[in-house]
Amino acid sequence: MTALLRANVKEAAGSLFAARQRSLLALIGIAVGVGSVIAMISVGAIVREEALRQFRELGTDALSIRIGRSAPVTASEAFGLSALPGIAAAAPFMSSPGEISLAGRASEDVTIIGAPAALADLDKLRVASGRRISDLDHRRYFCVVGARVAATLREAGFERIVGETVRMGGAVYTVVGVLERLPRGMRRYDPDRSVFIPISTASRALPRPQIRHVSAHMSPGAHHVATTREVVDYFRRAAPGRKVHVRSAEQLIEQMYKQMRLFALLLGSLGSISLLVGGIGVMNVMLVSVTERRSEIGIRRAFGARRADIQSQFLVESVVLSLVGGLVGIAAGIGGTWGICSFSGWTFDFSLAAVGLGMGVATASGVFFGFYPAWQAARLDPVAALRGT
Repeated sequence: MTALLRANVKEAAGSLFAARQRSLLALIGIAVGVGSVIAMISVGAIVREEALRQFRELGTDALSIRIGRSAPVTASEAFGLSALPGIAAAAPFMSSPGEISLAGRASEDVTIIGAPAALADLDKLRVASGRRISDLDHRRYFCVVGARVAATLREAGFERIVGETVRMGGAVYTVVGVLERLPRGMRRYDPDRSVFIPISTASRALPRPQIRHVSAHMSPGAHHVATTREVVDYFRRAAPGRKVHVRSAEQLIEQMYKQMRLFALLLGSLGSISLLVGGIGVMNVMLVSVTERRSEIGIRRAFGARRADIQSQFLVESVVLSLVGGLVGIAAGIGGTWGICSFSGWTFDFSLAAVGLGMGVATASGVFFGFYPAWQAARLDPVAALRGT
């Protein structure tokens, strides 16, 4: 049995090489299909992990609270959240769109965040240079700029950002710090495109100084569902009918897993369509091969070859073609995944399950799409085949 299989593989390799142009086209189709499956599933898994990493950065105990416009909260109400059993710490903040300019030479649309010093700890705002906003900066016109804002200011020709004065909303602020580049994650704002000022200053400088956002962390062992109910009840007791929206990291991570599973399924389906097209190419190559080799089939049958022998020969040929295409597709899929990760700045990884799936599907495609041509070759009448009719 092993010797017969070896002979069939050798014969298949010779036949495919003899028709190398057709074989190459079919091989490319299989390779594109397998590569697409591997790349799409791997990239989907990488995107999921990158997104989850951003959410986990603030900790799975993080809460993001948004209050409706009809009844914003006061600072004392927001800080009072810490008295709830499920809340360990809370920091309210104001936000408003604005524009920042440096010496009239650079401008950037930003989000102005009026916040207490505690927000930097809760939202993991790391400083690249200078310092963070302090509670000692009461009503002082100091600000900390995000990484993207700082980059815009540097493009205007200012190398030293800390210590420079900038203008926002008709007031002049002194830059005391620059943040590291940070992902948005579950924050209600983009830290890279934000400017942070003391909340006491924001209450005078912003056009609508309302506290509508609170960042909080849950107490150890608290469940996000029970804590969410506590927060909503707390704010509604102060103002019945107040709309309160609470997002927890755990809740968002659960939703992210569900969405990414659908995303991976969609990407895998798209890759499977490419593989289907490649499989049709394999069937076409094998049908042409059967037509061209009618005389060979007739001679083999005349010398005693059984129908099963003829069928297995062409089936092995189809599987060999698909497996070679699968190996090329694996290399292409891993290479494509690496390229996407390098371009996007993600951590490179590839799914071993996707590689196994790709090879399995390639083999199955060889069997499925090669079965009909092999069956047709086995059913040829030996006399008619020798006559070439």
